[in-house]
Amino acid sequence: MKNPEKAPAKKRALSAEELAECAALNAIYKAKKKSLGISQEKIAMEGLKANSQSAASHYLTGRNALNIEAAAVFARYLQVPVSDFSERLAREIKGISRSSESNVEGAQQPGAYYRYPVISWVSAGSWAEAVEPYPAGVSDRYEYSEYNSKGPAFWLEVKGDSMTSPVGTSIAQGSLILVDTEVEATPGKLVVAKLPDSNEATFKKLVSDGGRLYLKPLNPGYPTEVFDENCRIVGVVVQATQKFHY
Repeated sequence: MKNPEKAPAKKRALSAEELAECAALNAIYKAKKKSLGISQEKIAMEGLKANSQSAASHYLTGRNALNIEAAAVFARYLQVPVSDFSERLAREIKGISRSSESNVEGAQQPGAYYRYPVISWVSAGSWAEAVEPYPAGVSDRYEYSEYNSKGPAFWLEVKGDSMTSPVGTSIAQGSLILVDTEVEATPGKLVVAKLPDSNEATFKKLVSDGGRLYLKPLNPGYPTEVFDENCRIVGVVVQATQKFHY
């Protein structure tokens, strides 16, 4: 005797709180999508790693209840804290952060996220002379950070190994560095500068010795350069992230 086919399980109805969360999220999305240049498809494909736009739509329209993972993705793309649309999930995330051990010092609840363009080293060098740092079409790639910049900021992908050090601070080739153009450049900080004999920017540590400023690579195999009146500081590096490729 054949077993009767099981009827598909009936989908759970969302609670009033869950529906309110989705509605709040949808309102934020509608208010910010144009200025941020985002779409449901982008959030679904890139953030939620789904196969279609409907994955994002189902959360926004209240078809699916929000969970921690989805909430974090939407918060990142909309550049808002999770608590702006779900106090419930914000509390859960905070509880997980407190109870779980992490090898990343200072791990915090996902808060507001900010979007910055990834530009070329030539564009960064040109910025030093530009009146408008971000002309139309400056970049078709953007990355997110929890860092709220003081001024115009952008990402650069590190080239070469001049900032790779065998000890202490080391920034490997392929890392992304976030450059804030309004942070004060003082000795000891990592900076992006424009040298007079190059059309590209350069990434070095600003140091002082004997009353003079120098641009020093972290890799001892590269030479230190004098920072004179013809050099310009483009910005200070405030964050570095390493992307792993397998």
